Amino acid sequence: MNFTTEQIGKAILISSHVEKLDASNAPELKAQFLHLNKNGFNELIFDLSKTKYCDSSGLSAILVANRLCRDTNGSFDLCGLQVNVQKMIEIAQLDKVLNISENKEIALSKNS
Repeated sequence: MNFTTEQIGKAILISSHVEKLDASNAPELKAQFLHLNKNGFNELIFDLSKTKYCDSSGLSAILVANRLCRDTNGSFDLCGLQVNVQKMIEIAQLDKVLNISENKEIALSKNS
């Protein structure tokens, strides 16, 4: 499985287990985000610590999750960004839009 979920309190931690978040797996991630939102979960934390690359398809899935959470008065946090993924997010100026935490512990503390 490319992405796993774990409920921690009221938050759902989604962990990426792919080295590259791209068009080959982004639709699966987007479906996961939609499924969680449809089932009433709107406090999501996405851990990208195992992901070294993210393309526009991956960023699109991340933005879907951010919008779903925002539209339902929830929160969406990214954590564990590798250098290349962080650069991609900054180039796209999404660091101004997304909540980014250094690691999942920090992200979880925001949601408790």
